[in-house]
Amino acid sequence: MQQLLILEFLVVALVAFALEHFFIIRRYEQRERTRAEEIASSILADAERIRENTQKDVENVHKQALLDAKESAFKFREDAETEVREQRSEIQKLERKLAQREEALENRSASFDTREAQYRQREADLEAERSSIQGLIQERRDALERVSGLTAEDAKAQYMKMVEDENRHAVAKLIRSIEEEARRDGERKARQILTDVIQRCAVDQTSETTVSVVPLPNDEMKGRIIGREGRNIRAFETLTGVDLIIDDTPEAVVLSGFDPVRREIARISLINLIVDGRIHPGRIEEIVRKAQEDVGQRIQEAGEQAVFETESTGLAPEIVQLLGKMKYRTSYGQNVLKHSIEVSHICGMLAAEVGADAWVARRAGLLHDLGKAVDFEIEGPHAVIGANILRRHKENPAVIHAVEAHHHDIEPTTIEDILVICADQISASRPGARRETLEIYVKRLKKLEEIGDTTEGVEKTFAVQAGREIRIIVRPEQVDDLSAIKLARDVAKRIEDEMEYPGQIKVTVIRETRAVDFAK
Repeated sequence: MQQLLILEFLVVALVAFALEHFFIIRRYEQRERTRAEEIASSILADAERIRENTQKDVENVHKQALLDAKESAFKFREDAETEVREQRSEIQKLERKLAQREEALENRSASFDTREAQYRQREADLEAERSSIQGLIQERRDALERVSGLTAEDAKAQYMKMVEDENRHAVAKLIRSIEEEARRDGERKARQILTDVIQRCAVDQTSETTVSVVPLPNDEMKGRIIGREGRNIRAFETLTGVDLIIDDTPEAVVLSGFDPVRREIARISLINLIVDGRIHPGRIEEIVRKAQEDVGQRIQEAGEQAVFETESTGLAPEIVQLLGKMKYRTSYGQNVLKHSIEVSHICGMLAAEVGADAWVARRAGLLHDLGKAVDFEIEGPHAVIGANILRRHKENPAVIHAVEAHHHDIEPTTIEDILVICADQISASRPGARRETLEIYVKRLKKLEEIGDTTEGVEKTFAVQAGREIRIIVRPEQVDDLSAIKLARDVAKRIEDEMEYPGQIKVTVIRETRAVDFAK
């Protein structure tokens, strides 16, 4: 029974607790709903107030915009009216000036008409006086002709003949004296000028060939240079484009190549490899690349130094680079860059002596052999190649003409052209400048004439211009005009195949037909 009472008490307590919890939640929801309604009312009130303020601001902005637009329109109208008034005032001034000019022109025209009438009257008076004077002169001439029995032309001819006879001997004697004195003084002056120029300009020359010898510390280095199965020497020759000759010469190897720049790169690379001691394809490639950069820098510095020494500033960078390449180019053992600098100095001094353009002469002297820097890459005479390069870089036309004419590829027409030709010959022919033995020179000339003479249809061959040209005289009954063209091509091909020579050799075929008959 007691347990039942406890159970009923617990049930009643639980129901009371549930009811209390229900009423508490109900009161909390009612309070939250009331607060939410208050917040919503506040938000609606704020929104209404903001809407009213925004509408007022929009109206204010609209009114202000209207005021600004009216003010701008008023100001624009005032500016336009001011500008119109100024233009109208300017037009009025111009109209007044135009009216004044028209009035002045009318006055000047009237004055001119008056002067023209006076001039015509004076001309008529002078013509009348001239006619009167001519009549008097003719009367006196007629009177003199009647008295002397000679016409005016006969008298003039006799007088001129008498004067000519009296002075002919004296004039001839004076002319001969002046010519002899001018020739004597001119030759002496020319010799003095050339002597002074040669003495003042002495440039050291170096002798180089198409091979370079590199010394080795010992003969064991040759095997290291060759490498396993020749891989080192193959890599070296491929990267440098130069033949590496390893023979029985003790403690030395030979680099052979036609391009002097490549040969110099190969020489520097091989020396650096020997000093470094690590010789393998990877190291060879690295050393060759560094040597190329080093030689490129030397070429640039050599070109800039040559431009500075000869005062030939303003050259294109490509031309300066080509000048630097000429440092490694030789002609008969004479360094081409030093030869060009020497020719530039000689041209400048000669131009100063004879009154020519020293700037053009010096510049043309420096650039005259520019084509030799690339003549093994481009076909044609080096003078023409150099002129074409200068033409592409917009060089001075007088300089280009002097460069192209210095070996008579075109006709020299200016004093500067002649000075470059003379300076080139002075530099090349002075003692010690070039190194070619007389025996080699004579053998080359004989070989040229032998090639021409052994060709069918040739009567005689002459080597001229120091071996730069051969002239072939053919038998006209055996060689016609078309065959002459083929013969020139065949001889040129034989020279290319059978001889070694610097530059190029011109082949000229001469065919002459003579018709002879006798009148009996």
